[in-house]
Amino acid sequence: MLWSRSLAISCICLFLFSSHTFAFYLPGVAPHDYEHGAEVKLYVNSLTPLMGSHQLKSLIPYDYYYKPFHFCSPEEPQSQSESLGSILFGDRIFDSLYKLNMAENTTCQYLCSVTVPGEDAAFINARIKENYAINWLIDGLPAASRKRDLRTDTEFNSIGFELGDSVASFNNPPLHNHYDIEIQYHKQESANKYRVVGVIVSPTSNKYDSEEHAKTCEITNERLILDEKNDNLVHYTYKVIWTPSNIAWATRWDNYLHTFDPRIHWFSLVNSIVIVLFLTGMVAMILLRALHKDISRYNQLEAQEDVQEDFGWKLVHGDIFRTPANIMLLSVFLGNGSQLFCMTTVTLLFAVLGFLSPSNRGSLATVMLIFYMLFAFVAGYVSARIYKMFGGDAWKKNVFLTAFLFPTIEHPVRTNQIPRQIPDQVFYLRPIPSMLMGGVLPFGAIFIELYFIMNSIWGSKDYHWSWRAFLTSGASGFYIFVYSIMYFMTRLQINSLTSAVIYFGWSGALLVISLALHLSERFL
Repeated sequence: MLWSRSLAISCICLFLFSSHTFAFYLPGVAPHDYEHGAEVKLYVNSLTPLMGSHQLKSLIPYDYYYKPFHFCSPEEPQSQSESLGSILFGDRIFDSLYKLNMAENTTCQYLCSVTVPGEDAAFINARIKENYAINWLIDGLPAASRKRDLRTDTEFNSIGFELGDSVASFNNPPLHNHYDIEIQYHKQESANKYRVVGVIVSPTSNKYDSEEHAKTCEITNERLILDEKNDNLVHYTYKVIWTPSNIAWATRWDNYLHTFDPRIHWFSLVNSIVIVLFLTGMVAMILLRALHKDISRYNQLEAQEDVQEDFGWKLVHGDIFRTPANIMLLSVFLGNGSQLFCMTTVTLLFAVLGFLSPSNRGSLATVMLIFYMLFAFVAGYVSARIYKMFGGDAWKKNVFLTAFLFPTIEHPVRTNQIPRQIPDQVFYLRPIPSMLMGGVLPFGAIFIELYFIMNSIWGSKDYHWSWRAFLTSGASGFYIFVYSIMYFMTRLQINSLTSAVIYFGWSGALLVISLALHLSERFL
């Protein structure tokens, strides 16, 4: 009787616990249920350039309410709270004048009329020619334009929609001043609630004769082209269409996360696996050959009475741990590389487990910064350990507490007082050629995926191994920087000095991060 009662209580507790687990959502990604007719907020974000004709023409984001655009604005736009990562990525989110009510269509809504001076008209026309896009947010989903992948003949949502028609055959491009807003919703039959699962915006350019004409939202044959020498009267209008959809809230991001030609990614994956297997096999063969030869020689010497001189890797065992030049700089690089390596590993783990949802804007950058600060102790420990291991005189300056809490490790062999003379080396074993060759294979494993990232992205007798190991393992970063230059010249049409500085600044940062990560892998 007691056993059955305990079993019943356990089943009840299990049922209650399981019912609560189904209601669990990560912070910032919980669904928002709307009632019929409830207000749905439309927020505006920064304008960013699109990849038009497979070429990017600018890298500078502009606030939506930047004065030269003359968009319809509330009297005092309210900025929305954003994460640190969202701010660093250029998001500037404000409220807007657009009025949306759940599942209630509107055939025509007049927004406002603005006067655009000729000087600002030239600014807007320049941004249209650079393929700038307007970015809105509705229920955490970005407004998108519907595109078609010609290779797979499938439709997908491209985030943002064009500020104007940059491909029109006019001296000045038309400005889009009317927006058809299609909002897809999924109805929860059990609770009679609605959830937003898609936002599609189709912009058009209409030249209205008057405010009364604009309030009809009539599609005109004449398009709105801004005169760069005179003032321009612009009327903004919009239309709202609510469309029921079978898309579940949990999968609403699938249409946004489109992959162009998945076969290329499969080829990249196979390419990386083959290169890794090749490198592993090559290193294993070299080690087996060297050790087998040395072991055979030592076995033959056991039968000989006279003492033979050391050979092979044994010749330099007394010089391996000689203090390299600029040991302070090398130890700092190693410490920072270890910190970046730990940050990258843990961030990838969180991303694989699904904690970094695209609904939570800027979460990736925020998590990276948090983990980078948390793993500062790794940088201090590794830097202090390496610096003291090589006998640095000012080791107390390098993370004093870390050197106190963690003991240093002594060298496994004694360093000779007199450095051994290094014989002349063939060309390909000298430092610079060996560094360049050492970076080719790691770069070959990533160069295909690097294209997609840029698109969303930029011998046994030498005991001077420390800096060579550092630069050789990080040489792939040099090839990445060279690739970024080629990408800039072939895939971008950037004429602005500011955009060029931003691009090469981030590419240089990518080079430094790649160097740090590769050297940390080598030493760890």
